[in-house]
Amino acid sequence: MRNEGDGAIYLKYVGRVLSNNKLNGTLDIGTSYSNNLTVDLQNNSITDFTQNSSYNMDLMLVGNPICQGNGATERYCTIQKSNSSYITPTNSCTPVVCRSDRILSQNCKCAYPYTGTLHFFSFSFSNLENSSYFGTLAGSLMLAFRSNQLPVDSVSLSDPTVDVYSYLQFRLQIFPSGLDHFNRTGISTVGFVLNRQSFPLKDYGPYFFIDDSYCCFAGANKSSNTGIIVGAVVGSFVLLLLILGAGYYAFHQKRKAKRAVQQSNPFANWDPDKNSGDVPQLKGARGFSFEELRKCTNNFAEVNAIGSGGYGKVYRGTLASDQLVAIKRAQQGSLQGALEFKTEIELLSRIHHKNVVSLVGFCYEQGEQMLVYEYIPNGTLKDGLSGKSGIQLDWMRRLRIALDSAKGLAYMHELANPPIIHRDIKSTNILLDDHLYAKVADFGLSKLVEDTSKSYVSTQVKGTLGYMDPEYYMTQQLTEKSDVYSFGIVLLELVTARAPMERGKYIVGEVKDAIDNSTDQYYIHDILDSSLGSSAKLGGLKKFVELAMRCVKDYSSERPKMGEVVREIENIMQLASSNKNFETEFTSSSYEGISDGSKAFDYSGGFLPLDLEGH
Repeated sequence: MRNEGDGAIYLKYVGRVLSNNKLNGTLDIGTSYSNNLTVDLQNNSITDFTQNSSYNMDLMLVGNPICQGNGATERYCTIQKSNSSYITPTNSCTPVVCRSDRILSQNCKCAYPYTGTLHFFSFSFSNLENSSYFGTLAGSLMLAFRSNQLPVDSVSLSDPTVDVYSYLQFRLQIFPSGLDHFNRTGISTVGFVLNRQSFPLKDYGPYFFIDDSYCCFAGANKSSNTGIIVGAVVGSFVLLLLILGAGYYAFHQKRKAKRAVQQSNPFANWDPDKNSGDVPQLKGARGFSFEELRKCTNNFAEVNAIGSGGYGKVYRGTLASDQLVAIKRAQQGSLQGALEFKTEIELLSRIHHKNVVSLVGFCYEQGEQMLVYEYIPNGTLKDGLSGKSGIQLDWMRRLRIALDSAKGLAYMHELANPPIIHRDIKSTNILLDDHLYAKVADFGLSKLVEDTSKSYVSTQVKGTLGYMDPEYYMTQQLTEKSDVYSFGIVLLELVTARAPMERGKYIVGEVKDAIDNSTDQYYIHDILDSSLGSSAKLGGLKKFVELAMRCVKDYSSERPKMGEVVREIENIMQLASSNKNFETEFTSSSYEGISDGSKAFDYSGGFLPLDLEGH
């Protein structure tokens, strides 16, 4: 429930409080309320409604017993499509008549638009009749396309609709610039920018885009075949001349570029075997030659590929010293500048903690950027919980994993200088070693807190949907408590073995609904991981769930610090170990032949986009 103009209360969060909450009895709204008031009471147990003849506000009673009959409540018992007649207005131009199936754009041009549906998980307004919110969204989308230099002429939003999950949907049309159709590169680039969510949208939360099949890549017909053949012959001759000229030019430019790289490269005068000159300030990490890493991975053979992501691949390798390592190799198009890469390895080389994956070294040769990490054989926590790695995790082992991970994060927040915010804590970024102890990994999105007088870093929103701190998403102010929120989601995964988002349901809401406070035990058996057995035998389960729910509070001020989380888990482990069902520790050697570690470094991020300027 939200009155327009009330700040600080997000409509999505309040909707969670009133809907799906087992409210029963007769609903009486009263007479004192704003015309813009919205009340979402879906999926409760309301049996009657005292209506006021002048009642004129948005009320949603879908999923209540009152909706099983007929009467004056009928209009409140269906999902309404709000402002379905809205469409982005045309700019100041003279409309024209478009032929065939082309569509008139907002700039009065006929074209074949790229279309699809935008789905927003949350939005910070309730009055869907106020079209200014939609105009702001269209402007933000155009700004994002232009900043990425995409061939987009205009966008059109239409049919804003709130669905049964309280998601806000729009039909989106994206019109091409210059031509009447997009080519394949244009379509893929526009789709990538939309789904990457790399730009802020005022008043809107996380979203996803589902596109329609595009009709018109070719843009040509059979009558043009003759012209194409003639053009191809002439073009081939011209191309031959261009290739000869380009070959000479490329040779000249290559020599020139090589000299420029040597002058601007901070590694140019650095001998990794000598601690002198213009060198990075490393602590415990070393430089590797490209040839060394090529040999230890058998020429980067696919059989040694153990993970992949948007920035490249991770390979398993064996150094000359017989040490197993994981080598993260950036692909072309994902490389950083030399200075940024140097800054990154300086940061990673300073992190030394038994619960944080260690940097062994790096390679910066032949246009390559590679990071060399210690090899973690038993894969990710996500694989362990799903059974994919072949390892069974009992209750005490899960508590130990939670404690190890919390200690690694607490070190980064409270002991590293300057403090480090991970920004992408999730079950795939927690790795398990040969004794099933946990290590925090993948610093591809991490940020330094250089100005310790501030409690936050202003930065572009990045992270993983389902784990992302909602306060950080709305304010773009990253804090240590953002990691705490993500860690709380991991704690809930340890209890349920479920993904943060499944079939449109969020794990936080699912656990809230499942908690039964009417008994001495904290039974959440409906969603408890069945492999853990009865909740009555899990010592400390109640306190563990309470801690997780404190970590995922909507406001960062209500969440504990990681140091507090460490102490809480230590207390829970003492409580669990006093339980007569306490299981002793074991190592992965008990499961030889089941887990080969082939996915031991399943990573999702890339090389650290370290930004010391905090923008």
